[in-house]
Amino acid sequence: SCRGIKTIMVKANETIRIPSSGMKKEFQRILKKLNFADSKAATLTDIFTGNSLDGVYSHGVNRFPRFVEYIKSGYILPDAEPSILNRTGGIEQWNGNLGPGPLNAVFATDRAMYLAEGNGIGMVTLANTNHWMRGGSYGWQAARNGFVFICWTNTEANMPAWGATDPHLGNNPLVFAVPFENEAIVLDFAMSQFSYGKMETYKLAGENLPFPGGFDSEGEISADPSQILETKRTLPIGYWKGSGLSLMLDILAAILSGGKSTSEITDTGIEHSLSQVFIAINISSLVNYPSIAMSIRRIISDLKTSVPADPDSSVRYPGENVILIRENNLKNGIPVSREIWEKITAL
Repeated sequence: SCRGIKTIMVKANETIRIPSSGMKKEFQRILKKLNFADSKAATLTDIFTGNSLDGVYSHGVNRFPRFVEYIKSGYILPDAEPSILNRTGGIEQWNGNLGPGPLNAVFATDRAMYLAEGNGIGMVTLANTNHWMRGGSYGWQAARNGFVFICWTNTEANMPAWGATDPHLGNNPLVFAVPFENEAIVLDFAMSQFSYGKMETYKLAGENLPFPGGFDSEGEISADPSQILETKRTLPIGYWKGSGLSLMLDILAAILSGGKSTSEITDTGIEHSLSQVFIAINISSLVNYPSIAMSIRRIISDLKTSVPADPDSSVRYPGENVILIRENNLKNGIPVSREIWEKITAL
């Protein structure tokens, strides 16, 4: 069923390694069977494989079966295209028309960069779109093209407000990206200490979280991903600060896009029809542009003089580890749970 793809056992808990080329072939095969146009299938394949190569398995290969399930259930419409709702200066509002979230996000990122080229800054919002998978993908997309980039999305209610026990907030991932050398500095984080995808990855591996990530059924703080996934009592980053930031991101996503809020998304019973914001800044238009690269290098150089708490580790900037993981996975194959891979090859 693996269609000739070589798999290598590397762990006793049924982890195998799949070459990125083999993973791409499987994704393309499945997406074409789902009637995606060749260009759309190719872009989605690149995103899902790229996320997996970069070590974000929770929003790459591990998420792919659910993406297919949402298509078959009619929550994601393969042929849908974004349509313009409003233009005003460097701001555009678009309807995602329930199209594939990653394709809509790539489009919105390109539009934001286009607007920034002419205005210095460009903002594109999406209402009625779907899960974008890994928000950092669009940060890398923009930063590699020379733009500073900020984007965020709201989600269904999956995190309690600080001091509450039931979820009324989304974990609303937020991304900051800055060009750096030939790559980028990319901070991509949910408002919960661990994203649901990351907790599912730890659960699948039979491991506890490295730090407490929520509360168990007894109301005790816990690092057990199974318990937290069951209670949906995730821990906001920075406690009350993360709770407040999540609320503000939801408010801004809803009012800037004219789309649904977290509570309205939750009322639909499924996480779709999300609201998202994409902001690109054209730093080449700034008066200090010639010195920006040197400024960033100076800041990173100072960071690297930090004394690590663990002498066997180093202090890294956001996104630095991604480059190392990508190189390793290109060389040795992408680690995947055998159970997940068998689900994919059977699709």
